[in-house]
Amino acid sequence: MRYLPIEDHAVIGNLHTAALVNLHGSIDFLCLPRFDCPTVFARILDAEQGGFFSFTPADKDTRYKQLYLPDTNILVTRFLSADGIAELTDFMPIAETAHDFSIYRRLKGVYGHHRIDVQIQPRFDYARQGCRAELAPDGNGYLLHDPAGEQPSLQLYTRAKLEISSSGLSGVIDLAPGQDLDFILTFANGNSSSPGWESAFNHCRHYWEKWSAKCTYRGRWRDPVIRSALALKLLTSIHYGSTVAAATFGLPEALGGERNWDYRFTWIRDAAFTMYAFLRLGYTEEAEHFMDWIRERCVDSLQLMYGVDGRKDLEEMALDHLEGYAQSQPVRIGNAAYNQRQMDIYGELIDTIYLYNQSGGSITIDFWKDIVKLVEYVIAHWRDKDHGIWEVRSGEQRFLHSAVCSWVAIDRALKIAEARSLPAPLERWRKQRDELYHEIYEDFWNEEVGAYTQFLGSDTVDASALLMPLLRFVSSKEPRWLATFAKIEEKLLADVLVFRYKLEHGAEDGLEGEESSFTICSFWYVECLARIGRLDEATVAMQKLLGYANHVGLFSEEIGIHGEQLGNFPQAFSHLSLISAAVQIEKKRPSH
Repeated sequence: MRYLPIEDHAVIGNLHTAALVNLHGSIDFLCLPRFDCPTVFARILDAEQGGFFSFTPADKDTRYKQLYLPDTNILVTRFLSADGIAELTDFMPIAETAHDFSIYRRLKGVYGHHRIDVQIQPRFDYARQGCRAELAPDGNGYLLHDPAGEQPSLQLYTRAKLEISSSGLSGVIDLAPGQDLDFILTFANGNSSSPGWESAFNHCRHYWEKWSAKCTYRGRWRDPVIRSALALKLLTSIHYGSTVAAATFGLPEALGGERNWDYRFTWIRDAAFTMYAFLRLGYTEEAEHFMDWIRERCVDSLQLMYGVDGRKDLEEMALDHLEGYAQSQPVRIGNAAYNQRQMDIYGELIDTIYLYNQSGGSITIDFWKDIVKLVEYVIAHWRDKDHGIWEVRSGEQRFLHSAVCSWVAIDRALKIAEARSLPAPLERWRKQRDELYHEIYEDFWNEEVGAYTQFLGSDTVDASALLMPLLRFVSSKEPRWLATFAKIEEKLLADVLVFRYKLEHGAEDGLEGEESSFTICSFWYVECLARIGRLDEATVAMQKLLGYANHVGLFSEEIGIHGEQLGNFPQAFSHLSLISAAVQIEKKRPSH
């Protein structure tokens, strides 16, 4: 296979960037020095040109197993062959500064002798550049340079003797029983000695174990909840406090289709939902750091999404020289949605600020003044059309979810003001909130369909309506919402898999092709089952849905009709909604 399935990957990271390691132990994706920078390895997007760092056993019948060490993001890949067992351990030390980067890789002969082919082929700048390799001047390892000089040079520390070629480094090693062989890839800095493996490993393991121990969830799904929290943490910048929607770009929502987006940016919506998940698990420091990022960069002129560092221009372009995962083109970097109007982000952000306030977070008067500006913007624009939560490219509409979140923005700001006795035009805000509520309740209801539909005048059922009780707009016993829930079950449900929407009667979203079930919608469905009292069904649905996770418990954005994972990976949306569903089921379980 030129391309392993998307789900046949795990992720490691240093809280500044992340790498995808496939089930056979090859690093097939890595951006440097941070999430939204150019790639050095991108074989997952082009099997020939993308670049990779692989270990391949000589025995072609080798079987592979992969796991994380408990409560950590340290990855172990096992090579199981007729000769015995070899093991590869991968991790990245936590970044201390904005320019820290190292990947530690240790091959270990557990039992028997093993011959392993090593290939290290960086392709800098999204594979638009090759690699120039040479011995390190002091003879301690090898240097790998970007021929254009745009990305930092890398140094590989290893005792292995490798051959230098125009494509990088290669060699064949013989691994004896009990033998360890280290490969440490880091930025070239002129150090004369290799960083120590043992101290780096122990420091990294203790960091993740200590972080995982802070989790307050103690329910039946602790393992997948912890794995989801660890994945969300890996997608969070330790330097800025922002969080990316996914580690990758260009992975298709449907094989051969054009829905191939760059998700390595900070969406206000995704980040707000991520902070909500962190707060529900007791991780207040992450929310505090994100609030600092919001206060410093975004509140004065809020846009949909930003670079990790807060930059606003995320121009979209296609990398035509890459064939795309399984020939799915175009491979896009940047995201044109950054300049879309999406009114729902105000409610999602202010709801998270409200939860942050409830958990004891600080709302300074200057921060409050910025929140007031956001609320006044919502009041002035809640009747405006926008592109909605799904970022359709077929034109603006009055989307249901955007209207509900506009109500949430005003409602939560009122609650913050009342809880903190902060100055605000409370009566005017209440009047606007209530007017908006009545319009949504009456005008967005489609009597012919028997449901709240995607946008004003639409007859399309949309899974985002599942959020109405989650955002406390309606009770989970509200008859009109229950009718909408039943319509979602009828039209969008395949067992426990939920589609965002299905275009009917000539409707279109501005893009070609079909899409698969959306994992966040599937977990919303599970949470709604729990909220309306169908707890046994929710419990079974949760367990079945968890069965679609990959071999190390990770989810991409979508699940296809053959059970395959599709879209960018790992996806924050999928994991934060898993956490929310697990917490809600636990809350509804009778105490004994």
